[in-house]
Amino acid sequence: MAAKKKAAKKPAKKAAKKAPAKKAAKKKSARKPNAAFMKAMTPSASLAAVVGDKALPRTEVTKKLWAYIKKHSLQDKKNRRMIHADDKLKPIFKKDSVNMFEMTKLVNKHLS
Repeated sequence: MAAKKKAAKKPAKKAAKKAPAKKAAKKKSARKPNAAFMKAMTPSASLAAVVGDKALPRTEVTKKLWAYIKKHSLQDKKNRRMIHADDKLKPIFKKDSVNMFEMTKLVNKHLS
């Protein structure tokens, strides 16, 4: 009887579950940039003072504008979304400070 009790107390071996076979991952094609953003635009005279007078795509204009803002530390220290305009940016923004989302809207008016 003792042998039967010991056998009953042993935990039953769990059946090893096999992980389901992984399907081959589909490779996503590289994301294509929107042609409208890549079209070279000519900046106005006031914007050219900041980003240069060459025709640039909107994406490059935004990159150069942010480089200028960071170089001259024009971002607000507490609220990083606000950009303070200096003498070169005031003709573009027409305000002392703008929200960073509003900035792109105002800059697009200076591209043709």
